[in-house]
Amino acid sequence: MPTIAVFNQKGGVGKTTTSLNLVAALALLRRSPAGIDLDPQGHLSLASGFRRVPDERSMFAFFAAGTPLQQLVQTLPSGWRLIPAALALSKIDALHGHDPQIAGRLKAGLPAFAGPETPVLIDCCPMLSVLTLNALVAADRVLIPVSADYLSLQGVHRLSAALDVLEKKLGRRFERRVVVTRFDARRRIAFDVYDRLQQHFGAAVCNTRIAENVSLAESPLHGRNIFEFAPQSPGARDYRSLAQELLAAGFFDPAAPQPVAAVA
Repeated sequence: MPTIAVFNQKGGVGKTTTSLNLVAALALLRRSPAGIDLDPQGHLSLASGFRRVPDERSMFAFFAAGTPLQQLVQTLPSGWRLIPAALALSKIDALHGHDPQIAGRLKAGLPAFAGPETPVLIDCCPMLSVLTLNALVAADRVLIPVSADYLSLQGVHRLSAALDVLEKKLGRRFERRVVVTRFDARRRIAFDVYDRLQQHFGAAVCNTRIAENVSLAESPLHGRNIFEFAPQSPGARDYRSLAQELLAAGFFDPAAPQPVAAVA
């Protein structure tokens, strides 16, 4: 199945907003996607309407008790499936950080959860950890949201360097896409950031830019994606466009199988 890690080490860049609304857009386009909340803060779960998720019904149970992923699935009214997170996920590093086999656990569990054509989006925590490593080992591709400000621009270069190092350890390349979020056309810095990203990453930068939009900020408060909350808003327009752009580019096509390399 095409598996995409949505990752950035900097917070506040629209990572969860992108995970939520991109998977919702894929559902509207009848691609039957699934989402995995791999952040102990559980923001994707909260934004989808799930609060106080019991540990035994969350991704914590998968890592701590070996509960199969398919037993943890919640189906949303908008037609996509989610495995939610719980705060207990923050214990996984302490419990399993020294286990050399832990990095491949999510990849091993995914085939029983999702079919070969099912896009799976993993909302990662904003740090390199056992959880993030699981997401990246399982992923075919990485989507990097970058907000249109100077500090985010600096952070994405460090993230790119970290992915380069990880690729050497895994012995394979990640196909990467960078999507600019919180784009305010009234600010020159937004255009400067977009231009610099294009200079550095070239065609890996998405043409679609996610505009700063009040509805995108408000929809998680109601536990709804942008298409449920404000279907005519600029945010809905932008995420629909992003999904269509990535689909046209083959970003959600099944990848050729690759061997799992040990992570030193």
